[in-house]
Amino acid sequence: MTFGHEQLDVYRVSIEYVGWAYRLCEGLKGHRNAKDQLLRASQAIPLNIAEGNGKATDGDRRRFFEIARGSALECGAVQDVLVVCGAITTETNTEAKKLLDRIVAMLTRLGQRGYSVGEEPEAYGPGSVDPDSDSDPDAGKT
Repeated sequence: MTFGHEQLDVYRVSIEYVGWAYRLCEGLKGHRNAKDQLLRASQAIPLNIAEGNGKATDGDRRRFFEIARGSALECGAVQDVLVVCGAITTETNTEAKKLLDRIVAMLTRLGQRGYSVGEEPEAYGPGSVDPDSDSDPDAGKT
């Protein structure tokens, strides 16, 4: 079974970026604040995509996609800080920003139209939902 957000290309690319950021930070000596910020911001991207995709209203979805977009832009800024501090090369920064550019572009489009992807309906079998609003399960009723 997969969740709806796992079907989004932007989610998959953002997970790829998180992996890149983690591997980068493992190899950095010093720069603790920038590393912490990069790890938090990079992880916030897929987390907000997943949460936003699960929201019921377009406005709620859009808000989470915009937060994820802001986190992606923040990652680009952290990378720039790491370049000027001599922690990463300009080439490394440029390559990673290609992923960020894709993420930002996709989130911009998703945020504009309030898009979401749902789970497959056949994942739920008959009787898995209690149709009435009382708190007792209907199993065993005649």
